[in-house]
Amino acid sequence: MTEAGLRGLLAERLEAAGDLPPEWRKAYDTDPDAWWEGVYSDASLITQADDGAGDPATGEGSWTSSLSAPGAVFASLAHLYVHDGQRVLDVGTGWTAALLSARLGDDHVTTVEVDPAVADQAAKNLVVCGRSPHLVVGDGALGHAAGAPYDRVHATCGVQRVPWAWVEQTRPGGVIVTPWSPGWAYGHLLRLTVGRDRAVGRLVGSAGYMLMRAQRHPVPDRLGDRPEHRTTPIDPRDVAWDDYGADVAIAALVPGVVSATTSEGDDTMEVRVWDGDGSWATTGYRQDRRGFAVASHGTRRLWDEVTDAYLTWVEWGRPARDRYGVTVTGEGQQIWLDTPDRVIGPSSPA
Repeated sequence: MTEAGLRGLLAERLEAAGDLPPEWRKAYDTDPDAWWEGVYSDASLITQADDGAGDPATGEGSWTSSLSAPGAVFASLAHLYVHDGQRVLDVGTGWTAALLSARLGDDHVTTVEVDPAVADQAAKNLVVCGRSPHLVVGDGALGHAAGAPYDRVHATCGVQRVPWAWVEQTRPGGVIVTPWSPGWAYGHLLRLTVGRDRAVGRLVGSAGYMLMRAQRHPVPDRLGDRPEHRTTPIDPRDVAWDDYGADVAIAALVPGVVSATTSEGDDTMEVRVWDGDGSWATTGYRQDRRGFAVASHGTRRLWDEVTDAYLTWVEWGRPARDRYGVTVTGEGQQIWLDTPDRVIGPSSPA
């Protein structure tokens, strides 16, 4: 099948799923010879490992940059509600910069990329696409004040905390759309609207993106020695796999928690949790007569905190993800349930 045919098939599939609004179809169809063959599958493509030190082709190293799946990209762009003539700050330079430029015009898009090598390759690809947004090499968490104010901010990297610079550089009434990854489990797509002195908005979907370099979760090389061994009555599969609403509640109620889950079905499953101060715990599906085994270490009993948060969510009536929101101010961010005045958990500093 020809390149144009492949592109058309993907566009039809995305439109049928509701992930490609009509106003973005035209931008996607611009200059068909400029798109890589891999873009025509609805899948993410790894483009960098270990900040350039690894090799994506061999699978060596931790993934640090990728080409996002088209379905995820268009779903995110749709939440921008962008209008003709508006100006956009795009954080994490990739094919979203080309799409935004095709939709709004090059002069209306500023895109920021922290990695010079990624920025250099992106600049070359943009030229091939016939696009030339203003490309800045720098820390996306700082935005780009020289180009402010913006009507929209769009990020293609995950953040634990929404940078206040993004709010400051957005007009009142403007919109920020970003992957939000507070630490526990999978990430979420957050849509904020900027007010007088804050930005407020709800979680609107899933978004599992690599974290912004300035906000990466600390991952211990190894867990500590001499753990305490005990049991928990709760099946860890229920806690780790139940619902995105549970994930948000746990992230809010257990400050600083980070998790990683590995599994191959019910045969092997392990949950690791830790914080930045040396506390950690591991548990899995294996059960004895008293409960499920837990190994832990540190000043916090993290798994107890996690399960307590999970049961609190159950007792709230299992609220779904779309009932949660986030408020961002110059002091930090708050997670809330249903309305901004119903804050859950402690505030996170800016």
